[in-house]
Amino acid sequence: MTVTTSASAAGLAEFIDASPSPFHVCATVAAELDGAGYTRLSETEAWAGAAAGRHYVVRGGSIIAWNAESSSDASRFRIVGGHTDSPNLRVKQHPDRSSAGLATVALEPYGGAWLNSWLDRDLGLSGRLAYDDAGTVAFKLVRINEPILRVPQLAIHLSEDRKGVTLNPQRHVDAIRGVGDADPLLDYVADHVGINPTAVLGWELMTHDVAPSQIIGAAGDLLSAPRLDNQGTCYAGLRALLDAEPSGAVTMLALFDHEEVGSGSERGASSDFLVTVCERILAATGGNRDDFLRTMAASICVSGDMAHATHPNYSDRHEPSHHIAVNGGPVLKVNQNLRYASDAIGEAEFALACRDAEVPLQRYIHRADLPCGSTIGPLTATRTGLLTVDVGAPQLAMHSARELMGTDDVPMYSAALAAFLRR
Repeated sequence: MTVTTSASAAGLAEFIDASPSPFHVCATVAAELDGAGYTRLSETEAWAGAAAGRHYVVRGGSIIAWNAESSSDASRFRIVGGHTDSPNLRVKQHPDRSSAGLATVALEPYGGAWLNSWLDRDLGLSGRLAYDDAGTVAFKLVRINEPILRVPQLAIHLSEDRKGVTLNPQRHVDAIRGVGDADPLLDYVADHVGINPTAVLGWELMTHDVAPSQIIGAAGDLLSAPRLDNQGTCYAGLRALLDAEPSGAVTMLALFDHEEVGSGSERGASSDFLVTVCERILAATGGNRDDFLRTMAASICVSGDMAHATHPNYSDRHEPSHHIAVNGGPVLKVNQNLRYASDAIGEAEFALACRDAEVPLQRYIHRADLPCGSTIGPLTATRTGLLTVDVGAPQLAMHSARELMGTDDVPMYSAALAAFLRR
């Protein structure tokens, strides 16, 4: 059966440009869900009757949405998982500095940011501010999509060998904000979002490349964009959830923050977020603990994260006979040392989904002599006991400030995820 998908490269570009931080990813996803008839629930309120129907819940920079056509669907979950965060440069607690007559902002790498890619780019700021609202803590999203910061490269004439420099993450990634003195950065940000600067109590602020995503290439078959890892999955998974027809299961999208730094937070994949939501859905139907455990044993999760396409200039860095083509279709990821969670049963489930969607399937393994990255897959499997399979869409320049993927891979990836959800 052919699965119709609403996903497109242009749609992904729009999604990414609207979502410079994990909090904005959740806001973008939530807006789409609201328009599709989903209802937001609060974790602090009772969910009686919430098992059936379309709902979602947000925890910080993480969001879980589900569609249960009836309470009987709660006998199993089919879950697409992913993560909302991407490597970048984040603002330190005391950000204001001055050196050589220039106002600078103290930044710190987040995750495995490919630092050289952040040099000589026009950067904005995004994230959220927590503030005092008449004695209670409130927050506002921040999105300054203007080129207010820049981390300049060292001139080649000042490098030791004119071949490049080694970047020290403590000393070499602070951004220039302007010439001379400047008002405190947090005052500037607070004014931008309409908060009294004296009310600011906390912040999570990060930089982003303000250049918009672009469809490029002579044939228009490539997408150049920031944060493809892993907003490519966030978008494809969202479209899949909305496109998937009723399957007799609870179909779910679970997007977690903090994957790039190990997922060890209250909203990361190592937290109780997914388990708690699943258990509360079962409890809302009158199910007991045994019902919950049996349901989890019958369920499956696709861990979606972007995959390494074979680099034409570095093909020797890839496993022979496992080359991955751009615009070649979704990627099944396998690692014998469980950096990916895929096993034979999970592999078969995703292969059938690709067959149902009539899209090609590529299979990836990492070179045995290079360290392999990981995903939320092993963490989700360990935390929940769910059968989990790791998949993705091929891309180049992973963890760069600007990444590259094929335009055809966007709808093929989403169609495969939709077919998985409806099986």
